[in-house]
Order: sequence, then structure tokens, then C-alpha cells
Amino acid sequence: MKRFYKDVAVISGGAGHEVQLDRRPVRTPARAALALPTARLAEAVADEWRRQGDTVDPRSMPFTGLANGAIDQIAPHRESFAAGIANYGTSDLLCYRAEGPAELVSREAAAWDPLLDWARQRYDVTFRVTQGIIPVDQPPETLERLDAAVKAYDPFTLAGLSTLVTLSGSLVCGLAIVEGGHDANAIWTASEIDEAWEVEQWGEDAEAAARAARRREEFAMAQRFCELVAQ
Repeated sequence: MKRFYKDVAVISGGAGHEVQLDRRPVRTPARAALALPTARLAEAVADEWRRQGDTVDPRSMPFTGLANGAIDQIAPHRESFAAGIANYGTSDLLCYRAEGPAELVSREAAAWDPLLDWARQRYDVTFRVTQGIIPVDQPPETLERLDAAVKAYDPFTLAGLSTLVTLSGSLVCGLAIVEGGHDANAIWTASEIDEAWEVEQWGEDAEAAARAARRREEFAMAQRFCELVAQ
């Protein structure tokens, strides 16, 4: 799409912080006003519009995309969307450990046990941890409490949390960033332990490395989005 505007501004009011192009509000794909919950998030979205050249490339505007999703897709169906995220708790990556070799088992335990311990204390829950890929049922009260925790979030936080959880394969990892303030780089590294082990053993081609880099960048953007929503 060809760039059609010159000026970008943020206007704050009762409806939130609105991004405007040439004094006209930006609209989501569903034609809702792009109103953001915090001034810092609004400025970050506005900066994406300012950085566009002669053409507007949505792929270079991750904050705008997440905000659009929060307004158009999540807000009208917040509870069901949150339930989908919480469902990752039934098969959380951190609860499925390698059977070997010993070095990989040790790496997983060192990175994943502290995250499960944090979640146990934060939500007063227990987890069943297994080795291998055979499914293990988590305690119903654990799933209920995690479900309630996710459903308490606003649509914008859910937009970022959804990306964190789906990319890491772990509800606990996503919650540790959004709720616990854990370092996103450390969480991403923890979630990629098995993949890193495979690369160490067999090497990695350029295409796989590029995909991994894009996933890591998307993860970092989602973390930053959640941070801006909370500020």
C-alpha cells in the first residue's frame, strides 16, 4: 500500500490513546479506532507508522498488528481466546523431559525446574513432570487456577501472551514473562534447549537458522508489547 499520509500523532482522551494520521484516526482492519491502553504503547505504534517509507508494509509493524488483533479478534471473544491460551497448560513443554542423554536431561532440569517452582509458588499449583512424550494429565485444580489467571488479562496482554506461549510451547514460560518479570532472552533460550541440543549434535543449515532468528525476534517483540501494555 502506498503511503498516503505525512504526519503521525498520538491523541489521548477518554477512549484511550489514539494514533492519528494527518489528524484522522487509524482504523483496524475491522474499521475500529486504533485506541491503545497506554501512552507508551501508542507512541510505539505511532513510531511504526512514522518509519514507513513510500509504501506501508504491515510486516514491519508488529505492534500495530498485535494491537489490531487485540481490538478486532480478541476483545469480542476474550474468554474463549484466553481459554485457548490456557489450554497449553495441559501439555506444557516444561513438564515433558528427555529420557537421555544425561547432559540434555541436566540442561532441561537446570532451566525448567526454576520456572515450574516459580509457577508453583505464584499460583499455588502442582505439576506432574514426566520423561518422554506420553501424555500426562495435570491436576484439575492446577488447570483451573492457570485458566483463571489467563482469563484475568485484558485483550492487549492476551495478544502478546498468545505469541509468547505458542512460540515457546509453554504457558508457564509466557506467564513468567508477563506476570513474573523474567528475562525474555533467558526464557527463550530455555524453551529452545532441545532444538539447541539437536544443532550441537547434527549442525544447522542456513534456512533453519533464519527461521529460528525470526521466531526469536517475534518472541522479543511480543515481550516488549506486553511490557508497553503494562506501563
